[in-house]
This record gives sequence, structure tokens and C-alpha cells, in this order.
Amino acid sequence: MQPSVPVVSRFRSFADSRAMARNPVQVLSKYTELLGDTFRFYFGGVKEAIVTTNPVVIQHVLKINSENYQKSEIQVKRMGHFLGKGLLTSHGEVWRTQRRLMQKGFDRKQLDVLSSIMQDSLAESLRDFDREARSGPVDIYPHLMKITFAMVGKSLFGAHLKEQDIDLISRTIATVQEFMVRQTIQPYLNPWFGVSGELRRHEEMRALADGILLDYIKRRRQEAPGHDLLQILMDARYADGHGMSDELVLSESMQLLVAGHETSSNALSWILYLLSSRPDCFERLRAEFDSVLGGAPLSYSDVPKFEFAIQVIQEALRLYPPFWMVDRMALSDDRAGELAIPRGSTVVVFIYGVHHSPRHWENPENFNPERFAKANEKLHTPFTHLPFGAGPRGCIGGNYATLQILMILSVLLRKYDLRLAPGQKIEARPMVILRPKHGIRMTFTEAVTPGVDRLSDCLP
Repeated sequence: MQPSVPVVSRFRSFADSRAMARNPVQVLSKYTELLGDTFRFYFGGVKEAIVTTNPVVIQHVLKINSENYQKSEIQVKRMGHFLGKGLLTSHGEVWRTQRRLMQKGFDRKQLDVLSSIMQDSLAESLRDFDREARSGPVDIYPHLMKITFAMVGKSLFGAHLKEQDIDLISRTIATVQEFMVRQTIQPYLNPWFGVSGELRRHEEMRALADGILLDYIKRRRQEAPGHDLLQILMDARYADGHGMSDELVLSESMQLLVAGHETSSNALSWILYLLSSRPDCFERLRAEFDSVLGGAPLSYSDVPKFEFAIQVIQEALRLYPPFWMVDRMALSDDRAGELAIPRGSTVVVFIYGVHHSPRHWENPENFNPERFAKANEKLHTPFTHLPFGAGPRGCIGGNYATLQILMILSVLLRKYDLRLAPGQKIEARPMVILRPKHGIRMTFTEAVTPGVDRLSDCLP
């Protein structure tokens, strides 16, 4: 006989709606602790879903039987409305074809080419950051958002993307994402969003940003080929010999901008925050960058040479996963272990919950990069560390994000000493991405080369 799945009643779920709007991670973590690794919950008191942190269920849904699951209608409908029909918002054969066409943009050869574009963008952005940092404590989150957005924008569009266009598109993405979260967490407000003009206002913002990018795309069609991701998209050909339309190139570009900059900027914000309380890790990381790079800029061919830096990134992404949940809808009746999943069910993979589960991680709230040392790899339960998702629909840009994070850290940590400004409450705000709620204010001072004694304390 199948064990029953605990249920958070429709009434109780609705009563939690305001708390869900403030911080869905806290609400779902509460019920995970009370009810176990799998339970049913009604989002907004309306939409029923199976919420799980069970790695057996997660592996089944995301990998073993992934063909039976697609992104939920809510996710695809809300995201598709604002971001168009692209890789993030398509299913089946359409998704497989787009994934295959775009994969070339993230292979080793292309990432080596993009490294120089990324370094040039970083050098330009850091000039502005340095001026701000010299004047006192700075909120690192918006600065890192600006740095990573410019880097992704120029990886996509080359040097043609103007500063004012980068700012407008970045603000649009942030505002629209916040609205999409409200539409999903509080679905009962959607009729009001329509009649009040809120929906139309966000659509107009999106249309303005779309118009800017579409103009870039049309101009590029008339220019000599470049070496950026936009060129990969424009050169891609389907089996019939036709390429992507301007509108599809726009949708894919916008989705890459959304996914590509926020993942890295949030990860970097949390990494710097975590390192501020661990000077031993900070100095060990700085020493590794010096040892691997010397005075040379970092490129993709350097990535495999880093060990501790990758451990720090993996541990930070465990504590603060960019995508705190993903959802899938069952196309037919299924079973994952002892869990029956009826056709049409929405399964919410609660990534934050499994990353913080004491069942799978010792002292899960502690920052401990040694969890990811090679000697400890066999201790990890599969499908309990999912910073870039898993299975066929795992993040296409995971290697790009790792390169971007390493590149920015390699400069910031060797150029500056940093300290967390006092008097702050640092907490996460789960939007589409898990971002700092109040920002993170830090003081940056010109780095002083550590003495031998101080450095030796940080080495293994």
C-alpha cells in the first residue's frame, strides 16, 4: 500500500499567501521540516503542487523519466509572455532543436573566444566600480549586476551595446521578473493586474527593451560577421537550411541575458559576503589565483586548473542556489519510488530545501568549501546539489557562468581587501533568482600583499 503524502490544506495554503509573497523559501522550508521531504501544497490556495526535496524523486523527474515532464504551464505562460518563445519556454522537439543549435555558443572553443570580450568588458566596468569603492562602503549587489550584465551583453552583442541601453534593459528585466513572481505566487491577483493597468505597464516596458535589441539584431544582419553569441544565433541553420527569424533571435538573446547575468551576479554577491567572514578562505583563494595566473588574465583554458576556487563556488551555490526551485508538469501517470504522480500534477523541486537538508549535508547552514574537495565527492548523495539544474534541461550556460565568476573574482580578490560594513541585516529574497533582500554593503581598500606567516595559515 502506497504511503499517503502529507497535505497542506487549501485553506492553510491560502492563509500563507502573504508570507509566500514575502519569502516562499521560509514557508516551504517550514513545511519540509514539519511534514518531511515530500508534501502537497496549494500555491495561493489555488494551484496544487507536489513539493519535494527527495533526491530519488528529483532524479526521476529531472533525468530518468524527463521525457514525461515539461515546465509547468504557469512558468512557461508567465515567462513566455514577457520573454518570448525560446529555449527557457519551449518543450519537446522544438526545445531539443533549439538546444542543439545553441550549444555551439557554449563549447570550449567559443568560450575561449569569448574570454577576451569578457575581459575587456570587465576592465571597463571596474573603472567605474573603483571610483565608487574609493568613496566608502558600496552595495555590491547592484554593482555586480551591472558588471555581469555588461559582460553578458557584450558576449552576446559585441562592443556595439551602449551603456544606456544596457542600463535600460537591465532595469526592465529586474522589474518584469519581480512582477512575474507576484503573478505566480499570488495568482488570485492576476485579474486585478489586468484591469488596473499593471500588466499593460510591464508589457510596455518589455516592448521598449525588445525594440532596442531587435534594432541591434537587424543592424547586425547587414554587418560583417562577429565572434559573439549573436553571430552563433544568426548563423544557426535548421535541417531545411533556414535560420532563426529576427524575433526568435530576439527571444533567445533576451532569455540568455536574463539567465546569464543574474546567476553570476547573485553568486558573486553571496561569495563575497561569505568570504568576508572567512579570511582564511579569502587568502587561500587569492593565493590560488596568484599561483595559477601570475599576472596573466584568466581565460576558459585556465578553469580546470582551479580547485579551491571551484569548491568555494560550489559551496556558495549550495547555500544560496540562484534558482531556488524548478517545477515540472507530468504528461502521464508516473511513479517515482513510492510516490505516485498522476497525469497533470505539478512537481516543485525545492532546490533550496535539498541544499539545506540535514539528511544530506552535515551542518548544512555552515559555509564549508571542503565539502566539495575531491576526497569528499563520494560522500555526496546524487541530486542533492543542483545549482544549475540537472538532466537534459540543465543550464546550457553553466560553464559560461563559472568562467564569469572566476574571472571577476580573480580581479576583485587580488586588487582589494574587503570588509563587511557593520549594522546590516543580510537575508535572501527569493524572486526568480535568490537575491540579497537589502543588498550587501562592503568596504573595499587597496590590497596589501600578505606576509608569509599570514599566507601560510590559509594553506591546506
